[in-house]
Amino acid sequence: MAKAPVRPDQLLPMEAEIEHSRLAEEIAGHDRRYHQEDAPTISDAGYDALRQRLNALEAAFPHLRSKVTEAVGAAPSGKFAKVRHAVPMLSLGNVFSVEEAAEFVARVRRFLDFPVERALAITAEPKIDGLSLSLRYENRKLVTAATRGDGAEGEDVTANIRAVMATTGIPETLPADAPEIAEVRGEIYLSHADFAAINARQMELGGKVFANPRNAAAGSLRQIDPKVTATRPLRFFAYAWGEMSEMPAVTQKGMVETFARWGFPTNPLMALCADANVLVAHYRLIERERPVIGYDIDGVVYKVNDLALQARLGFVARAPRWAVAHKFPAEKAVTRLNAIEIQVGRTGALTPVAKLEPITVGGVVVSNATLHNPDEIARLDVRIGDFVVIQRAGDVIPQVVEVVLDRRPDGTEPFEFPTLCPCALKTLVIREETSAGVEGAVRRCSGEFACPHQRVEHLKHFASRRAFDIEGLGDKQIAFFYDCSVEDLRIREPADIFTLEARNATSFQKIENFEGFGKQSVANLFSAINARREIALERFIFALGIRHVGETTAKILARAAGEWPAFEVIAKRIAAADGEAIAELQAIDQIGPSVTEALGEFFGRADAVAMVDRLVAELSILPAEKPRGESPVTGKTVVFTGSLEKMTRDEAKARAESLGAKVAGSVSKKTDLVIAGPGAGSKLDKATELGVKVISEDDWLALIGG
Repeated sequence: MAKAPVRPDQLLPMEAEIEHSRLAEEIAGHDRRYHQEDAPTISDAGYDALRQRLNALEAAFPHLRSKVTEAVGAAPSGKFAKVRHAVPMLSLGNVFSVEEAAEFVARVRRFLDFPVERALAITAEPKIDGLSLSLRYENRKLVTAATRGDGAEGEDVTANIRAVMATTGIPETLPADAPEIAEVRGEIYLSHADFAAINARQMELGGKVFANPRNAAAGSLRQIDPKVTATRPLRFFAYAWGEMSEMPAVTQKGMVETFARWGFPTNPLMALCADANVLVAHYRLIERERPVIGYDIDGVVYKVNDLALQARLGFVARAPRWAVAHKFPAEKAVTRLNAIEIQVGRTGALTPVAKLEPITVGGVVVSNATLHNPDEIARLDVRIGDFVVIQRAGDVIPQVVEVVLDRRPDGTEPFEFPTLCPCALKTLVIREETSAGVEGAVRRCSGEFACPHQRVEHLKHFASRRAFDIEGLGDKQIAFFYDCSVEDLRIREPADIFTLEARNATSFQKIENFEGFGKQSVANLFSAINARREIALERFIFALGIRHVGETTAKILARAAGEWPAFEVIAKRIAAADGEAIAELQAIDQIGPSVTEALGEFFGRADAVAMVDRLVAELSILPAEKPRGESPVTGKTVVFTGSLEKMTRDEAKARAESLGAKVAGSVSKKTDLVIAGPGAGSKLDKATELGVKVISEDDWLALIGG
């Protein structure tokens, strides 16, 4: 049997940071492939396991929260017009056990300061495994249908939805009592019977056979030709909403009942539950009914029923505090491990990939699994030739959970992790050490930008959907231009992307003459590149690929600096070990030592700074996006200290950030306001010393309007 993983609270801080960085990077890639490309490379169970481990690390080391990739979905593909969501479409957090479901309820009560005797109604409904859709009605007529996209911006699929209104049950108009603006949200899906029929027809025509109903539904909805979509019997359940000019109900259940009255299909298995025990009982009921429901579900969603309480609870970066998905257990199977291949990421991390004897699990053939790092291989004691237990819950690549030792073939040897990078330079592989001199989990190629694998992965990251989002410059195209036989047309660093058109014009060999390219495709590529010469500051920072700086951290850094020149000055001061600059940055909530160290390391390298300078010369970098609207605290840095009596600390922080304030964890000369409750200590003393304005909780509530 495999050994249990090391508990997060048993790790040293540097070990936790290394593992967290690797997990965040891996999760970002899986998010892109699942939500944007409809081509996942990990099972639901494997993905959930990565998220669970990430959350456990963050619980044990709260400062790591600044590094987690918290984006929702993935950026629109570019095949359709883009639609900006008036209200973001966020994702849900997950729980995987009865105990975690009970903790969700307890956590909500703690946040709201609700004693156990106070009623707290929560709805429970099946979690549909489909494609999220937002339907916008103006003057009670459907005007736009959009996919989730990256949560802020989706794809316009209005024509396709109009083509399948008969099967989806989506109404063209709403009743006279509906508000003037109403965004109804839900899930597009396929029934099991319709999925089987589509695949049978695809096989007859020699077309693409879909792996599962979710991929088939996504592929059907995102057809360029609505006539193709019209041939697919898509269905829809309504269960959420975006912008509403007037709220037609005051509870979650009331909103769903309103949708049903307006003519939308709603799920009959939704129930209102009084406590955690009733929630779990309904979960068990839906789990029992799962085989005969007739469509794919992968769990049960719990939501606080009272909308006023939902508003108080608010959101974290990628999910609401008032809702969670209780996922079903994964499916398992046994297969042989044929090989272990090593892949090199953009940060130089070497990731071992298990190559499996293909096996069908739950109707899907799986053949690969990520083994994460050498310690994971050692923990599992997995060897080439072993039979391994894998698990999956809906897609194509599983998680290896253990080795079947009594089936181990004779003569197997422990896997020896390479000491040299598999790149052409064969640079030395190093194992990072913690601050205490203990070896960490991740091996990295020491070549940095000299390593071709890292440079290629940096370029892929730079052009990816959540960074510069350059249509037509995907992984295959990056690999082609990096190794292009014509030196004039090579892309070896980001600035080369923006000089490619000029170099192509003077090159003796043109891009359009290479196989796979043509005049129109090249023209489209140059148009896509030029469209990205103007970029938001937070996207630019994220695109640089600095370790520990994911999308959420990039946004925090961008808002703190405001503009690129200011950010560059801060980063270079940190690189020069300017203690004041380091302290100021780390005073920002969710920015810890690992981020400042990574910034200092990146901007302390002359080659990296030169690369950035060449890139900046090609671009116009827009200032950071400011919060919508103005409030008395917009742009101000605030610190909470002592006990709060009218709201919890989490609620106070969430409220301040929603009003455009920056919440810091310590007081400095950059602090604008300190809100002090009973028991305020050193922070209050520091504020008094620096002459920072101090107000009470009541004064704070009066300032922000309650």
